[in-house]
Amino acid sequence: MRSAGFRFFVVGLLGLLMFIPLFFAGDIVDSRARYSREVNQSVGQEWGGAQTLRGPQLVIPVSKTVTQTRKETITDPATGEAARDPVSGEARFRVVEEQVEQKLTPIYLLPDRFDVQIDATTQIRSRGIFDVPVYQAEAVMQFTFNLDRARALLDDGQYAKWEGTTLRVALSSNRSLRGQADLSADGSPLSLEPFSRDNRLGITSALGDPQGMQAFTLRLGLNGAHGFRVAPVGRTSVVDMTSDWPDPSFTGAFLPDERTVSDAGFQARWTIPHLARSQPEVARADQLAKANVSTFGVELIQPNDFYQKAYRVANYGILFIALTFLTVLLVEPRGGTPTHPVQYLLIGLMQALFVVLMVAYAEHIGFGAAYALSAGAVVLVLTMYGFVGLRLGKRALVLGAVLSVLYALVYLILRSADFALLAGSTLVFAALAGTMFATRNEQWYGPDGPGRGLLRRRPKPETPKS
Repeated sequence: MRSAGFRFFVVGLLGLLMFIPLFFAGDIVDSRARYSREVNQSVGQEWGGAQTLRGPQLVIPVSKTVTQTRKETITDPATGEAARDPVSGEARFRVVEEQVEQKLTPIYLLPDRFDVQIDATTQIRSRGIFDVPVYQAEAVMQFTFNLDRARALLDDGQYAKWEGTTLRVALSSNRSLRGQADLSADGSPLSLEPFSRDNRLGITSALGDPQGMQAFTLRLGLNGAHGFRVAPVGRTSVVDMTSDWPDPSFTGAFLPDERTVSDAGFQARWTIPHLARSQPEVARADQLAKANVSTFGVELIQPNDFYQKAYRVANYGILFIALTFLTVLLVEPRGGTPTHPVQYLLIGLMQALFVVLMVAYAEHIGFGAAYALSAGAVVLVLTMYGFVGLRLGKRALVLGAVLSVLYALVYLILRSADFALLAGSTLVFAALAGTMFATRNEQWYGPDGPGRGLLRRRPKPETPKS
């Protein structure tokens, strides 16, 4: 292993071998992240879960008077029994026509104007070592209905049974309702009841005849987690959402027209016209069943959490190890005993362990402190190992300095996911370029390699005779 080229080749193979412990380290990180998500989902569901508000919607019964014919047995007034034909002896019947009410498919009417104000206050709930953001929200909905659109849908002979009209609002879960739940029409309170229909949950109110009602107001207190969405059911829908959560992720079919995000929270406004949604304002089919297609809102995210960072560290692990192997290879004395492959493996395993060590501490003391503690411990151990195990002498300080710079740069890369690829590729390029420069005069075949022999055998030019 005296040849520099052969040593580089063996060290490269050892570096590739380090993919195995890095794979297991990454699997541990993924397992912990999956367990964290399960806890987050469990706590969130117990608190109320992600909320989606669909509605309100009027359900207007429709009927039609139709003429039906039926056979009626003729009764003998003397005996009270069925009269019979004197020839055949069979019971005698007569045909009777009568007017009956036939129930038809109801009319489903969405609001003409739909204004929503949502104010959410967040808090952190803990289970074990995991923190889960949840919220308490108050939703105030103001809406009106254009009943003329429902009348226009009635065919000849059909009539609306206005006194049987109900109002429905679909929710993700009724158990998320907390505190206030009030409905009023023109200031007069109306009663609310839970309903479950076609696997949908929500609340309903028996309005009676809505023809004299102008403006409705519905106030709901909701518990929830993960996110809040609204379906733009109005002909014109205006949704204002306010929260103290500083890291919102706006999602769904529409992004907000206006938004302000700061450390104190966020404010957002959506204005959605009816032409932008996928369902008509009035129809003979339940429109709340289609409302999920165009929902929008916000998710409460925990950006760049330490599991994501740790997983990216595991992906960068081969870079850690390769640059460390390269540094050891370049700083080791050329005349002494070269570093043994087992020693390279020990160095690589220590750096693979860094990922697991960082996650273990980050779950208790946070990512920044865990990264500093784990990186400091690894740098200290490898520097001391350079002094004692590799016998690098003062050159071990170079190894320690390179490791310190490497871990510092990777920490800065992890702080910004957007620039991770740019910074990582630049770091690899700089390391490779530096290696090429440092080894520009290296005798890759050794002092007795084929290149040197050819140079020694080159004949000297002959002196021309006079």
